[in-house]
Amino acid sequence: MKKSEVPQKAGLSDQWHRIAYAVDPDGEYVLVESDGCDSVNISNAQAWELIEDRIAKVRQQVERGELSPLAFYMTAYQMDEALLSQYTSQFRWQVKRHLKPKHFNRLSDKQLQKYADVFEITIDQLLSPPAENNE
Repeated sequence: MKKSEVPQKAGLSDQWHRIAYAVDPDGEYVLVESDGCDSVNISNAQAWELIEDRIAKVRQQVERGELSPLAFYMTAYQMDEALLSQYTSQFRWQVKRHLKPKHFNRLSDKQLQKYADVFEITIDQLLSPPAENNE
């Protein structure tokens, strides 16, 4: 692809720039910033739709008392039990257990603060996830 043909269609990722290889007028390969193309923008939009749907489902489960608020933040930050356990220096089974409301509700402030620090929120925010469309 020639340098002048590098796609520049901004989309969801217009705040980031990708680097593409292109051929300059002298026939040399150069790095060129690209704002993206339709296929990238469409796939990003579809991926974010799926993520937002998953967050909405988990939010409903938290509201029904099936999952703890920790599950909401873990989903919103696209983390799994293994990753969150690494960030909090806990065992994976402990994180999994804390996804259940009855165990989460018994956590000490020190344990809650570990989770709050990972998500860069307060303990109060951790205890009650934001209402829909307030993320």
